[in-house]
Amino acid sequence: MLDRKFIRQESETLRQAIVDKRESADLDAFLEMDKQHLSLIAQVEELQAERNRASAAINEMKKSGEDASSAIAKTRELSQRTKELEQQQSELEEQLRELQLNFPNIPADDVPRGGEQDNLLIREWGEPVSKPEFEIKPHWDIGEELGLLDLARGAKVAGSGFPLLTGEGARFQRALINFMLDLHREAGFTELIPPLLVNSESATGTGQLPKLIDDMYHCSTDDLWLIPTSEVPVTNMFAGEILGPTDLPRYYTAYTPCFRREAGAHGKDTRGLLRVHQFDKVEMVKFVRPETSEEEHESLLAQAEKVLQALELPYRVMLLASGDLSFAAAKCYDLEIWSPGVGRWLEVSSVSNFGDFQARRAGIRFRPGEREKPQFVHTLNGSGVALARLVAALLETGLTPLGRVKIPEILRPYMGGQEFIGKED
Repeated sequence: MLDRKFIRQESETLRQAIVDKRESADLDAFLEMDKQHLSLIAQVEELQAERNRASAAINEMKKSGEDASSAIAKTRELSQRTKELEQQQSELEEQLRELQLNFPNIPADDVPRGGEQDNLLIREWGEPVSKPEFEIKPHWDIGEELGLLDLARGAKVAGSGFPLLTGEGARFQRALINFMLDLHREAGFTELIPPLLVNSESATGTGQLPKLIDDMYHCSTDDLWLIPTSEVPVTNMFAGEILGPTDLPRYYTAYTPCFRREAGAHGKDTRGLLRVHQFDKVEMVKFVRPETSEEEHESLLAQAEKVLQALELPYRVMLLASGDLSFAAAKCYDLEIWSPGVGRWLEVSSVSNFGDFQARRAGIRFRPGEREKPQFVHTLNGSGVALARLVAALLETGLTPLGRVKIPEILRPYMGGQEFIGKED
């Protein structure tokens, strides 16, 4: 959430950000309503001061034996008028907050302006195989031929977008999860197992609500939401709290299943594991001081890159343009891995800096010094990394001429020393 004072004083900056991020928030309505709200506050304060003066006069009149009935009647009128204005003020405050929640975060100064085509290539690692020595099948064919995936039965159980991993496919995914959690834990991240459902306040705190309501699964009876990422429960751990001077930085990692309806994405990338409604992900979340925010963002990106480097997967780092940024992010890097069977780059990690945007919504502050005024923390998160597309790329990259899949060396201890998936013909 943006500070209301900032919205007033930097309204043109926000107006441009709404355009740059391709949002449709009503800034003019907010500014007009905000003027009314400020006027009501001033009127209420003046009425309260007048009532205080009248009450003091009544006391003096009573002491001197004068008739105070007319003055008392006036204070009652003032009280009634104050209550009416306070009610209007309260109603306007609620409407203002609803509008305020729809304003996106401001893109950082070094974020390219434009859409997806304006994303900036930062660097590449590894060499994608452009001309393989043999035909590389897409991962859905590899997975089903080796008994790793059963997409048809997954769809029978829950519908399309809910893949079923079987046998060594399930074991392979579990190995990846354990490897990533160990990697991040060794780098100083505290491992968590958070709730898989969150309340509306938590989903609002990280910016999923109200913006992404159509993309989330809702349990209406309990007003709980299936998490689209563990960023939501982990970030909201400290909602409404003030952390101490020595409490920052804090680093957390968590593995969870994630659930996304992805409304509006029907018919796009529906084959195999490219676009699914349920997927596993290892997430990293940071709570940091504002002055270290940019440095922490770069180190978080480097940590996500370590996953792909250890797996020996060619990848590239993209700095997202403003129109491709998420609603809540000020700056974001995407990590994309090469999928030879599909012949394209697949995004497997978004590493985002939110500044104090989420912290304002969730009320997460810290005290810089023992007697200093609390400030909002900066929150960051990054996929470390998402599993569905990672599995897809590993199956295609590791495919051998004999039809087996070579397991990356870093994963073999997690699979009992096994070097290949699939039996030799």
